[in-house]
Amino acid sequence: MSEKQALNMNSFCCLDGDILVLNVLGTPAAKRDHIGKPKGNQLRISVTEKPIRGKATDHMVRYLAKEFDVLVSDIEVVFGRCNINKQLRIKKPKRLPSVIQKEICKLAIDS
Repeated sequence: MSEKQALNMNSFCCLDGDILVLNVLGTPAAKRDHIGKPKGNQLRISVTEKPIRGKATDHMVRYLAKEFDVLVSDIEVVFGRCNINKQLRIKKPKRLPSVIQKEICKLAIDS
């Protein structure tokens, strides 16, 4: 568990300096690893790993590291390692999936 405090967000994502913060609704034991659509203030992310003792979250972190072109150690699980509701902090993502890029642009325009 992290000593960082969870952010209360009005969106599934936000930028905290050079850190991308994501609220995630995880789906373990899915047919494929996939970043889906937002559901409320969470982003649906499916992974193939079964939800046994945090293994699905560990798999999700490895999958997202590839998607964001960062090291696994650059992704911090703030809360929800053994739960479908999670908050992740991704340090200096080099690539953003389109659903996240669109939301960040929308948030920038709204602010």
